[in-house]
Amino acid sequence: MALGGGNFLTQNKVLPGSYINFVSATSSNASISDRGYAAAACEMSWGKEGQIFAVTADEFMTESMSIFGYAYTDGRLKGIRDIFLNASTVYFYRLNNGTKASCDIASARYSGERGNDIVITIESGESGYIISTYLDGTCVDTQNVFNAGELADNDYVVFNKSAEMTLSAGMNLAGGTDGSTADSAHQKFLDSLESISINTLACLSDNEAVKKLYAQYTKTMRDTYGVKFQTVVHDYEAEYEGVINVDNCTADKGEEIYGLVWWTAGASAGCAINESLTNKLYDGEYSVNTAYKQSELEEGIKAGKLMFHRNGEDIRVLDDINSYTEFKDGKDRNFAENQVIRLLDQIGNDIAVMFNTYYLGKVQNNTAGRMAFWNDIVTYNRELEKLSVIEGFEADDVAVEIGNDKKTVSVTNPITPVCTMAKLYMTVIVR
Repeated sequence: MALGGGNFLTQNKVLPGSYINFVSATSSNASISDRGYAAAACEMSWGKEGQIFAVTADEFMTESMSIFGYAYTDGRLKGIRDIFLNASTVYFYRLNNGTKASCDIASARYSGERGNDIVITIESGESGYIISTYLDGTCVDTQNVFNAGELADNDYVVFNKSAEMTLSAGMNLAGGTDGSTADSAHQKFLDSLESISINTLACLSDNEAVKKLYAQYTKTMRDTYGVKFQTVVHDYEAEYEGVINVDNCTADKGEEIYGLVWWTAGASAGCAINESLTNKLYDGEYSVNTAYKQSELEEGIKAGKLMFHRNGEDIRVLDDINSYTEFKDGKDRNFAENQVIRLLDQIGNDIAVMFNTYYLGKVQNNTAGRMAFWNDIVTYNRELEKLSVIEGFEADDVAVEIGNDKKTVSVTNPITPVCTMAKLYMTVIVR
């Protein structure tokens, strides 16, 4: 991490940066950043290896064949379609690393079994040869050249520039394998993710050790380095506001355990700070198991589980909560509400960006400088109030003071979060 960040107990930090605590109250550019950014690591039969790559929702719809090897509508991309129902950008990482399919004239651009579905044809043209690349019978590239040295690599194959040109009605690439996922692959993904700003991280695994790794990574990044995001896992009681514990399974073969993590991660990432996932309609493609008794739903909420339930013909989120349940002084039940955590994360990220961009190393730590920072924080909070995500804000409650040394600024920023309505208690009086 280039700059310091995270929680503080005393003003003893060494690295320059923003250190922000969120606690429960006892009984330049003050803009609000966009949401919709998620990250997910999964096994693939096609795609970039050993690196994180960003895909926007528009790119997924128009370029899924070259990015993931399959058409947008293919059943194997169901989870990816689910996450993009609400996320705007997803940072993907391919966990497995296999072998590339090949033939005499070309090799697949990426490893994986999908490369075996590529066919190269070589025909005689009016001038030279016509070389076409097909995937599942669809022509994805055509070139007219005199020799192999003139061939340009495309999204699907890398050509052998020294190959002999021989007419062929179809040369199948062969030998491509998906390979296996090493135990260290998830750790490599998380290490690579440290410098990327996201709202939600998806843990697509039913391995307890992997889920524990993701939960601990989340806690470390949030509390030690000040990087604010939430992680979605299935059936893992992390007891932490940064981890959302999805309880439901699906009836979909191969993804019975973590299938709903896809949709939940995208929905949480794309949820605005003045909205909640409570009662949100599940509009994804998985067959959700909602066979819960009323008492089981109640116990699930008490245990910090995000659950889906059936309401008539619809499947909806029961309550937008995270895995934190051990309420205590300094961190009360507000911290179990994901709408509150999304707001706090937004404030933490935005104020840190404001300070690191406009004040760190640029503005003097004197009365004028601190007043300028105070004014930006007040302006930011008023924007939050306009969005109805905080209420009762008083500018005089914000304090920006000099810290324990001449380089340090100490800020107190009291806020009162607002949540969406979730419960109705009504008394009807008949006269």
